[in-house]
Amino acid sequence: MSVKAAKHARELLLKEYRGALSTHSKSMPGFPFGSVVPYCLDDQGRPLILISRIAQHTHNLQKDPKCSLLVGERSAEDVQAVGRVTLLAEAEKLTDSAAIEAAAERYYRYFPESQSYHSAHDFDFWVLVPVRYRYIGGFGAIHWLDEVALANPFAGATETAMVEHMNNDHTTAIAHYVALSGLPQTQPAQMVGIDSEGMHLRIGQGLYWLAFAHPCNTPKQVREALVQLAHAEKWPANEAQEA
Repeated sequence: MSVKAAKHARELLLKEYRGALSTHSKSMPGFPFGSVVPYCLDDQGRPLILISRIAQHTHNLQKDPKCSLLVGERSAEDVQAVGRVTLLAEAEKLTDSAAIEAAAERYYRYFPESQSYHSAHDFDFWVLVPVRYRYIGGFGAIHWLDEVALANPFAGATETAMVEHMNNDHTTAIAHYVALSGLPQTQPAQMVGIDSEGMHLRIGQGLYWLAFAHPCNTPKQVREALVQLAHAEKWPANEAQEA
């Protein structure tokens, strides 16, 4: 397995937040059925989706949980020259109340508008448990990968506390991250997630992942990285960008 390819595939899944979900059609046996779904990664680095019980893809998954999620780089002028990853997975509906609560807390930060229709329109959380990945990094850069997902060491109360602290007390620093990285400055950004390799910001309806220069595995390391970025004059290149 290529460690470098796995890192690129994981960062693509982190950078994007919607993909094409393909399921086995229940009403048209033998045919694949494609639909578009938003997602964020859960505490284990697996795509977490929120789908309606009456949706066709939900009926398909209830009959056969085998599926795939295709994710490509947004706004690509040449889709064959940029990265894309297909995740082959087994979809699992969350039924444990604690797991649902943890999923909801994270998902709502990424997609706050979903909170209203989740309760009102019979939506459920599903996680796509990885089986294998097919990553293409451009012409000739083709890989089958078995291990891509990386658990988030901060998932849960630690991540929530860090995110709330940044949004409540360090809006100037967040605005600096946006300007430094060249992200759209159309609306004030809010931090919605932190993992060992970077952070997610929400600007309007868009989500953007910004990589740390080095992996951070403790809250102290995250704090040091955020302080360093708050005083930086340019966004530091990370290992994946340099590779």
